[in-house]
Amino acid sequence: MRNLRIAGIGLTAAAALTLTACSGSDSASSSSSSAPAPSSSAAAPSSSADAGASDGMTTNADVFGPACSQLPQGSAPGSLDSMGPQPVASAASTNPLLTKLVAAVKATNLVDTLNSAPAITVFAPADPAFEALGDAKFKELAGKPDQLAPILQYHVVGKRYNAKGLEGAGTLDSLNTAGGPLKIEGSGENMTVNGAKILCGNIPTKNATVFVIDKVLTPGSNK
Repeated sequence: MRNLRIAGIGLTAAAALTLTACSGSDSASSSSSSAPAPSSSAAAPSSSADAGASDGMTTNADVFGPACSQLPQGSAPGSLDSMGPQPVASAASTNPLLTKLVAAVKATNLVDTLNSAPAITVFAPADPAFEALGDAKFKELAGKPDQLAPILQYHVVGKRYNAKGLEGAGTLDSLNTAGGPLKIEGSGENMTVNGAKILCGNIPTKNATVFVIDKVLTPGSNK
């Protein structure tokens, strides 16, 4: 299973790096065509509403959703300022909404895999989503990494998307391709992923854009 996970990351890394290169080229072209005002062209990515549609990058200003207010403020651990410079698994470990997810990621030894991915999207079930499974079921899965890992992989897309990019994509393949596609419906705070609602979306981390959701996604449920 570990080789399969690493292979999935490797295949998507090349696509992500290619996308980044193309994005950089488009940006350079746009800048050169607006010679009278190069400074305003360079400043454009500060709003990721449009730029993020292609590279998936977001800023703190792009974060939305009813649960975002539950995040710590300022530079406290788990705040947007604190999580932004960290790779995604490390950032999640400080997020008070995601303690169950972090425990699951550690149980399957996926921390390094997620942190080393160059550009990904993570749909992160909030604690109540795991609690809905019941403590007994959660402990059972945590004790069976070979069964839990494919479930967690189904929550990760090997390309970085912001909300606008997700809306435009419509359907996505996760790292667990055998689990079937992820279906995106609606937009903004009404967006859903396989029916799961966005509680706090567009969260920026060093290598991922994170969407906290209200359900654990089940592989095969959207085939």
